[in-house]
Amino acid sequence: QVQLVESGGGLVQAGGSLRLSCAASGSIFRINNMGWYRQGLGKQRELVAVITNGGTPNYADSVKGRFTISRDNAKNTVYLQMNSLKSDDTAVYYCMAILQRSGTYYATDYWGQGTQVTVSS
Repeated sequence: QVQLVESGGGLVQAGGSLRLSCAASGSIFRINNMGWYRQGLGKQRELVAVITNGGTPNYADSVKGRFTISRDNAKNTVYLQMNSLKSDDTAVYYCMAILQRSGTYYATDYWGQGTQVTVSS
């Protein structure tokens, strides 16, 4: 069993900040990429940011310069620091990890349950 548990969502005013965390647990052999996606009401799920096992980040254009993704490999945890939040950032944010379970020879993607971020204008 593998679980990804997110925390840190909530309600914030425009211009404010939030920090999301996502911890992976269970029978994990190795975690490759970790990342954050989001889905606004009536919209498709979209990539926000992803980070490799070596710490190389990539961001959606819409969040560049405002969001920072990081990870702690010792804790199997990925973070998303969100600054200068806008109403357009309102969405459910999902954590994703591409990982290899112990005793297997392949990696696959796992998802968290999602955490709501609401930015009021």
